[in-house]
Amino acid sequence: MYPPESRFAHVENIDLTDLSFWAQPYGDRDAAFAALRLRPEPVLFQEPVMPGFGQGSGYYAMVGHADIAEVSRRPQDFGSLPTAISIIDLPEEFNSFFGSMINMDNPQHARLRRLVSRAFGRGMAAEFEAASHKAARKIVDDIIAKGPCDFVREVAAIMPIAVLSGMMGIPDDDYEFIYDRSNIIVGTFDPEYVPRADQATAALLKTSHELADYIARLAADRTRNPTGDLITRLVQAQIDGERLSPEELSSFFILLVVAGMETTRNAISRGLVLLTEHPDQRKLLLSDFEAYAPGAVEEILRVATPINWMRRTVKRDCEVNGHRFREGEKLLLFYWSANRDESVFTDPYQFDITRDPNPHMTFGSVGPHFCLGAHLARMEVTVLFRELFSRLPEIRTVGEPRRLVASFVEAIKHVECAF
Repeated sequence: MYPPESRFAHVENIDLTDLSFWAQPYGDRDAAFAALRLRPEPVLFQEPVMPGFGQGSGYYAMVGHADIAEVSRRPQDFGSLPTAISIIDLPEEFNSFFGSMINMDNPQHARLRRLVSRAFGRGMAAEFEAASHKAARKIVDDIIAKGPCDFVREVAAIMPIAVLSGMMGIPDDDYEFIYDRSNIIVGTFDPEYVPRADQATAALLKTSHELADYIARLAADRTRNPTGDLITRLVQAQIDGERLSPEELSSFFILLVVAGMETTRNAISRGLVLLTEHPDQRKLLLSDFEAYAPGAVEEILRVATPINWMRRTVKRDCEVNGHRFREGEKLLLFYWSANRDESVFTDPYQFDITRDPNPHMTFGSVGPHFCLGAHLARMEVTVLFRELFSRLPEIRTVGEPRRLVASFVEAIKHVECAF
């Protein structure tokens, strides 16, 4: 199956830096990336003018699965400094908030990842699973009591907030605070969250300050009164006598809010939409949830692709699969496109929960920046859908989902559900 013909099927009509491109129907986007994948060379795009941010020099779009995999496994040639999450270089004042390991190269990246892994890695799997079951049960209890609702607001967004907050010792009363701030960070250019584009910089800085101040207060409390929760572990984690600095802790917390919570939230939201739109796949999943859930989760993650792209900067003149790049040039790794690459996925536009193999790049590719929380995201999605479908087997989305105005995060803001 191939994407439908659209006005974006020809390269000259494509502008990946235009937010209106990302707001188009998925079929148009798929047609655009299919056309780009047919190009023999990566296409150079100009960066957008962002009010308050300025403009840079442009970037190359890496859209093929093999090219993205090759760039990802060569951190010596392609760095995450100065940023992996912005097309343009962020102003200096943002570094203390968005300077986490996602925007670092080794040895700083390896040091911070080792510190965080002590408190956040696979050794915590049993505790995360218990927290996931507890959160899922309460979420389903609440929506049964309330009735049909906004699935994003009442279910998908609450799941990762509840799990991480429970592990961190964050009180339930603060969920709204975290939810609102995460919306502003990922929806800086969405008028629902930041009404005026010329206020984007100020809104992002204010929100980042608020989250940094919040985690600083929690960290100070756990330093005085350790409880054994995740914040305490992060405060106490050390390697060779080194601990997380206050700035590193705050930037990691903001990373959790964006990457940890938003990725899971958007996979859950799109997952129910996909299972509603494909009743045959839903029927198959419910016929034996435990047998089909692993494949269903991987296929939801592939199709949803909650993070559309990451940036890399060329550290030295080099070559990738025949493409030459110069030091200082920027590459954007479009995971959305890689997850639909016809050379890797049979019928890539088909939602198939039995797809095997499924080497999607939703959590990145092989390399030092593969997502640290991938196992947690998979667990949360599985546990929530198990709870939903065992107690509300008829739950489905109704109406058209409202999508976030953004290019970096692929998100549904609102979608109603019925049961």
